[in-house]
Parts: sequence; structure tokens; C-alpha cells
Amino acid sequence: MSDQLDWSFLQCFGERTPGEDIQEADIISAVEFDYDGQHLATGDRGGRVVLFERVHPNVRMMGPDQRPPPPLPRGAAHEYRYMTEFQSHEPEFDYLKSLEIEEKIDKVRWCRSSNNARMLLSTNDKTVKLWKVYDKKVSNLTNFNLDGARNGGMGGGSTPAVRSPLWSNPRVANLRMPQVASTEILLAARCKKVYSNAHTYHINSISVNSDQETFLSADDLRINLWNLEITDQSFNIVDIKPANMEDLTEVITSAEFHPRHCNIFAYSSSKGCIRLADMRNAALCDQHAKAFEEVESQANKSFFSEIIASISDITFSKDGRYILSRDYMTVKLWDLHKENAPVATFHTHEHLRSRLCDLYENDSIFDKFDCCINGKGDAICTGSYNNMFKVFGVNNGVDLTLEASRDPMRKRLQTPSKTNRFAIRNKASGKRTPVDHAELGTDYASKLLHLAWHPEADVIAAAASNSLYMYCK
Repeated sequence: MSDQLDWSFLQCFGERTPGEDIQEADIISAVEFDYDGQHLATGDRGGRVVLFERVHPNVRMMGPDQRPPPPLPRGAAHEYRYMTEFQSHEPEFDYLKSLEIEEKIDKVRWCRSSNNARMLLSTNDKTVKLWKVYDKKVSNLTNFNLDGARNGGMGGGSTPAVRSPLWSNPRVANLRMPQVASTEILLAARCKKVYSNAHTYHINSISVNSDQETFLSADDLRINLWNLEITDQSFNIVDIKPANMEDLTEVITSAEFHPRHCNIFAYSSSKGCIRLADMRNAALCDQHAKAFEEVESQANKSFFSEIIASISDITFSKDGRYILSRDYMTVKLWDLHKENAPVATFHTHEHLRSRLCDLYENDSIFDKFDCCINGKGDAICTGSYNNMFKVFGVNNGVDLTLEASRDPMRKRLQTPSKTNRFAIRNKASGKRTPVDHAELGTDYASKLLHLAWHPEADVIAAAASNSLYMYCK
């Protein structure tokens, strides 16, 4: 149990100073590790994708000293450094619908690559792009025949501009061969494919298939299947749009491919239902193979029941046996062999249940939190308010609250339910006062929506506003 509670700060990127103004474009909107945890990608509201790479510990050189190297500090083997960044999306305007299309990166997903190049997908509300990040050799050339071309050549086969023919220049007595003075390797990012014009509504999910040949993209009413090599054609595999939009009762909120079976995928809805579909059954997977839903009793239903039941994120465990889902109040772990109820339910901020009316008024009730599960499948993590995130033990019942700061454990002894109890007592008039908010101690503006768990180690990357915090155990 003590080992489960022993989380510590590892490093931080983009930490802001107290009182520093935050630019809207710098707020992180997506976080994702690659398949082996060697790289980490983040997307922000400004349309940028920033990549980080793992710093490998120094390998001890062979020599007469055969003593074992000193042990590394905890977490040193999983530190990361800035790698590169590029502008993935630009703001656009849909003239047909008179709508602005934001450049905000909604999702980032890594693709496996057979060479040293890194491949990843990024999407905003309308367009998915495939990016290749690779090492590019750049050569500096010298010893040109003409002064006008001196130091003008760069790598990649470019030819220096020649102002006049050699035979018309009396200063050239002997023909000289240009020489490579130096060569450096730079990281370059190139957009290889653009998948566009396939979604009428805003894209909320992308997921790469285990076959590494296809991926899916999901919006509010449809899910499309793409081949990574084909940009002008996609196949619609789920369509829940009714003939009359007045009959619409739910929308798709998230979609994910099974990590091992390329024919299976899952998608969640705003009604709190997760549907598992098999593409072998039919070309259009409107008839799901399984449906995972916990039916709430009529006695417990309220005006906010359907809102807080909406699932904001789903993810499979590494072995594909379980599905983790996040709604507004809870995180649920589902076994693929049990449809009627989750095998475990974890409460994220139960102390806010009595504040749902206030959360509805300030739109915080519509916040969409991510969830993630570790590689072993025995611990899960999700975000909350006050830049807090929670780590739950699946088997041992550990419930740990950490803060996205350099001292993540400093608020672990606080009990929000106690402050909430006093706040309710002071709410005699039914009107919220500043005192209530102070006693409640919840800052709805400081919300930790996006995080990711390293696929092989106990390392969590959590995005708090424009800062990326990393923690290890």
C-alpha cells in the first residue's frame, strides 16, 4: 500500500510563474505517449504539436573498472527532453456554413514506423493529418567558383544561384569543386497525408488500428474508417443520424480500436452507453455486438442525470480485456464479458454532487476529462479540478489525490467533503455567496482535463493549462 502512495515529481515543461498571463493558444489540449514510451506528444489550442523524447541513461563504457555503476535516482530512466515542434493546423473558415474552424488540436495518436522516422496523426474539428518527423541531413558547402554563390548551398541537392556563366567571368582562372565544410542533422516535420471533407460535425476521436494500415475518425453522429495511404476515400462504419433530427436522442462522444483485434472497436455515447462493434458482421456496424450500460434507478434520477452520465473518454486496457470509461462524476472499469454492470466504479469528485446546479450554470458540468490505465491494468488515473488528478488502485482500493505541481502530495490530506458540508449549511437562502465558494475550495477554472500513462512504466504526464507535469512512482 505504501508503495502505491509513493508518487513523486519527475519534471515539468512550460511551468509558469505566479501571476503570469496564459495565452489561450498555449493551453495543452492533447497528450499521448507512443507505443513503447520513447516519445511523448502534446497538442495545444494554437494548432501546434510538440514532441518530447526519452533521455536514455549514460551507458557505462567498457574498461578496466568493472564495478557496477551507481544506481540511478528514481525516475531518471524516464526523463524526457524537448525534441521539436511544428504547426499542425491553421484556423480556417467554412464559407458554406459561415463557421470558423479552430486550429485547436483535439487528439494526437502515434503510428508505428518501420524505420527511424516518427509518424503521428493529429486532428482538429474537421481535418486529420498524418505527419512524418525525421532526421534531415543539412550540408554547408564552400569553395565555390563564384563569389555570388559562396556559402549559398545547403543540403538536399539544391544548386547555388549563378549570376553569370563561368566563361564570361575573368576572375575564374581554374575550375574548383565545391566542398562540404560541415554536415548537421536537423529534425524536420512533413505533412504526408491530409484526410478532409469527410465529417459534417466536429471530430472528437481518432484511433489507429492494430494492423497499422487503417484508422477511424469519429464525430457526433458518424464514425469513418480510413486507409492511411488513401486520402480521398473513407468508409462509413457507424451512422446514428436519424431521418428527422428532432428524433435525435444521443451523440457519439468517443471511439477506440481494440489494441489486438483489428476488426473490433468500441464507441461511447452521451447516454452513458458503450457499444462494442465487430466489422466482420456487416459493413455498417449500427447493430452492435455488445452494449455496456449501467441502468440508473428511477428514484435516483434528476434533471442532471443524463448530463453527468455522458461519457467523455474511453480506452482499452493493454491486453484488450477491459474498457475504462470516464463520465463527469465517475470512472468505470468494464469487463468485455460482463455487459450489465462495471466491475469497478471510482468516484472522482463526489463532493460536487450537491453543486450540480452551480456547475450547470457556469458550464463546468460539460467539461470532458480524459482517463488512462497503466500497462499492467492494475491502476487507473483521471483528472479533476484545482489542477488535481486521481490515481486509483484496481485491486487494492487505493484512492490517491495528487496536485499538478512540484509537490504533488502536499494536498493529499485535504478532505473536500468536510469543506463541502459547511458550505451546504451556509446555503440557507438558496443563493450562492463568495463565502460558499471559498469554503468549498474548488477552482473550476483550474481543471486537469488531459493526461496519459506510460505504456510500460509508472510514469504519468498531466497537462495543467499550458504546463506539462510528469510524475513517477
